[in-house]
Amino acid sequence: MAFAETFKALSDPVRREILELLRDGRRSAGEIAEHYSLTNATISYHLSQLKKAELVTEHREKNFIYYELNTSVLEDVMLWMSQFSAGSESAAKEQEGRV
Repeated sequence: MAFAETFKALSDPVRREILELLRDGRRSAGEIAEHYSLTNATISYHLSQLKKAELVTEHREKNFIYYELNTSVLEDVMLWMSQFSAGSESAAKEQEGRV
C-alpha cells in the first residue's frame, strides 16, 4: 500500500462520502450514483481512484459491479496516524508536568 495514493484518494470530499456510503455494506455503482448529481463517468472516475488506492474492492456479479470497503487498508492508515496522536498526548502530559 502506498500512503501517497491513499491520501490522494482521501483528499477528495466526494470520495470520502463514497467511503461513508460503503460503510453500511456493498453497493453497486448505480446505487452510489443515486446519491449524487454527477455523471456516471465522474462516479466511475472516483471509484477507480478509490480502487487504485486499494480503499475499495470490486466484485462482479452478472451485469453488476459491487464495491466494498477494504477495511485492512483503512486500518493500516489509522494505525499509522495513531502513532502521531499518541506522541502528542505524551508530549502534552510532559508539558503539564513541567508547569
